[in-house]
Amino acid sequence: MFGKLFGRKDQPSGPALPIIRNVTIGRTVVLDPLAWRRLGAETKFALDRDTLEITAQGLIQLNDGAFVHRFYTEDEILFQVVSDDREGQKANDFTVFVPWASEYPADRTDHELWSQRLRSRTFQPEGLPAYTRLWFGDEAEQQDPVTLWEDVYYARDAQTPDRRLFQTVMLFHRDLLDGDGRELLLALTLEPEDSKDVSHETMIGLPLSVGEFRA
Repeated sequence: MFGKLFGRKDQPSGPALPIIRNVTIGRTVVLDPLAWRRLGAETKFALDRDTLEITAQGLIQLNDGAFVHRFYTEDEILFQVVSDDREGQKANDFTVFVPWASEYPADRTDHELWSQRLRSRTFQPEGLPAYTRLWFGDEAEQQDPVTLWEDVYYARDAQTPDRRLFQTVMLFHRDLLDGDGRELLLALTLEPEDSKDVSHETMIGLPLSVGEFRA
């Protein structure tokens, strides 16, 4: 999915990327496997290990002034933190996502159908149950997705990003264990700034509490 990100370049020295709760490039995040094992067969989230080795870091500034910090492994697992500040001192939302599907649209019609799915109240990928739109609520039949730029770095002392990615994103969810658990589905269109390749990406995620990971 995000495999197209992982090239390598020599990096000039410069200001370090934010280290969020001790997480940055070159370090590991250890997850509590009970975060998904307690959900049993209900969850479609599947991860074969509890330790993530971080090899790339993404930074997104949202329109409301908040920041999204993304930490990637080589095999495209994503540990994500949302914070009210760039340095992550006001981090308040933690999630881990695993890739589900990555597809290139065959033509314009294929891309338009995908875009329509991102705006819909529910989203159901092949092989998965239906998920309900989480952002903006599910009252409206149609809702425009969020658009954002992500700067991606491969070295923690990088001055400038290695890649810039334009994304059109919507977040969906479904309740598990009679409402005691929640599974997330992140669906997005990925458009690298330096490439004409456009892909449709789907990831399955779980929200994490502060006590369910360490670095």
